[in-house]
Amino acid sequence: MDQKKVLLSVKDLHVKFRVRGRILTAIRGISLDFYEGESIAIVGESGSGKSVFTKTFAGMLEGNGFIDQGSIIFNDEELADTCVALTPAAKGTITSMIKKLNSYSKLELGAATYCAMKALEQEKKDREGLSEEELQELTGAIDELQFQRTELFNQRQTVDRNEEKDRYKQMGVEIDAMDKQIENLRKQEKAAIAAHKKAVKNDAAYNAQYNQKMAELKAKYAEEISGEISEATQQRNVIIAKEIYLSMGRYGFVKRIQLGNKLCKAMKKAMRVGVDLDNEELRNQVFDEVVFRVKYLDETEEKLHGTCVLNLAKIKFGKDWTKIRGGKIATVFQDPMTSLNPIITIGKQITSVILQHQDCTELEARAKALELMKKVGIPNAENRFDDYPFQYSGGMRQRIVIAIALSCQPKILICDEPTTALDVTIQAQILKLIKDLQKEFGYTIVFITHDLGVVANIADRVAVLYAGQVIELGTCEEVFYDPRHPYTWALLSSLPQLAQRNTTLYSITGTPPSLYNKITGDAFAPRNPYCLKVDTLVEPPLFQVTETHFAKTWMEDPRAPKVEKPEIIQNIHEKLMNAFNI
Repeated sequence: MDQKKVLLSVKDLHVKFRVRGRILTAIRGISLDFYEGESIAIVGESGSGKSVFTKTFAGMLEGNGFIDQGSIIFNDEELADTCVALTPAAKGTITSMIKKLNSYSKLELGAATYCAMKALEQEKKDREGLSEEELQELTGAIDELQFQRTELFNQRQTVDRNEEKDRYKQMGVEIDAMDKQIENLRKQEKAAIAAHKKAVKNDAAYNAQYNQKMAELKAKYAEEISGEISEATQQRNVIIAKEIYLSMGRYGFVKRIQLGNKLCKAMKKAMRVGVDLDNEELRNQVFDEVVFRVKYLDETEEKLHGTCVLNLAKIKFGKDWTKIRGGKIATVFQDPMTSLNPIITIGKQITSVILQHQDCTELEARAKALELMKKVGIPNAENRFDDYPFQYSGGMRQRIVIAIALSCQPKILICDEPTTALDVTIQAQILKLIKDLQKEFGYTIVFITHDLGVVANIADRVAVLYAGQVIELGTCEEVFYDPRHPYTWALLSSLPQLAQRNTTLYSITGTPPSLYNKITGDAFAPRNPYCLKVDTLVEPPLFQVTETHFAKTWMEDPRAPKVEKPEIIQNIHEKLMNAFNI
């Protein structure tokens, strides 16, 4: 795989949701590369994070969801290539930015002292506030009460107050009691903070020592930032100023002014704390707080030329997503009827997407739409062009959804369980269609499914997800024939095709862990019949089995006892070959 181009690179991704006053962590530190032209399957139980993970690629997270940390770098040369005109006004703006950056760079000379001052201030705030244990205890109690109150309030809304007056009244009393408890806890918190502040204020020795240290640091800082910056720093600032102008150049005039000011402030903040702006990754992070960075490449008298560092995790403007969603990354959902508008003709739905993303006339869009309809196997496409979705069968509707997804020739096609709503014979046709079209268009397939039969037929690689983490990754053959994680063993053991006559079909005991809570150790440990003591204490790293095969389980540690795979999945090669016709 290392010979192929990395099209999408996900690093340490954390995705969270705000749910009823609590935070649910759906994705917990996933790192995964997607290669150009490959088919990769994302498998796991419902709730493992498969759909949430891929929704981050197209900016389709629900309103209460957000990316807490991590990066999603999309390597697309066509989209990344950026040029802006180097007009007299542009040159004036760049010159002004260079002056600002040179003045800000003096702050870098005293960055270490500034950080020491901030650390001293934070130490005093910590003394004045609650200890970590006190804060955790109080906030934990308040959060739990608020959650219980919300649950009870929602339950109360379902009660018929005319028929169940007593119950409705009792619930109201309980809600009022919880409100009082929450109020009392908040008063306790304020009282404890006030007591800590009073104790620090009355500690004369500490205050004298603090004031002396702070005065020394301030004097040192003032002396340091009065120095002169180096020639190398000035040259770096010239490049940064040009990158700022490149990064804001694709927006309208007002937005450009706003972004330019924000980026200059972000640079000042970074310089003040000593961020190494010569480090490419750190410079990317500073830009990402405002808008993704356009890296400077070269220039002529007429224009600046650069390439975007497309971090999809940091996109903040809808205009940026419209260039990516549909045009570069497309999605095929599992229910074609809900993916299509029932009151708009099929042809209109395809042409509208083509017109949105491509520079063509309506006649050209119609011709392209008809060609796509024929490619996905719609018979008599000209006569079916003006039909409505209800006039198509389920399989034909899914073919139309695939045609819409491919209408702009995306680099990545996300297939979110696209065969779930179809019968078995149609499933096989749709899978074959997706693979055949991949050979023609060369897109990367990201296939989300819980059906390992589908995986066996379509995937080059398989990533197994559990509780928001990739717990096993490898080629299709490695995951099927040499699985290493107990969860993968359990998934394979659950295949109906492996069940013997007069035996009970295997099922995984227990339920996935609550993602509201912090998970200690291996998330699968409570359901794992091969659980080691260390699984309950420490989260396992991702062990490398082969060059392409990885497993996140302590059983791969050389010190772990050797455990045989379950008998049902030993020597499963022939069974799977026959069952899935691989």
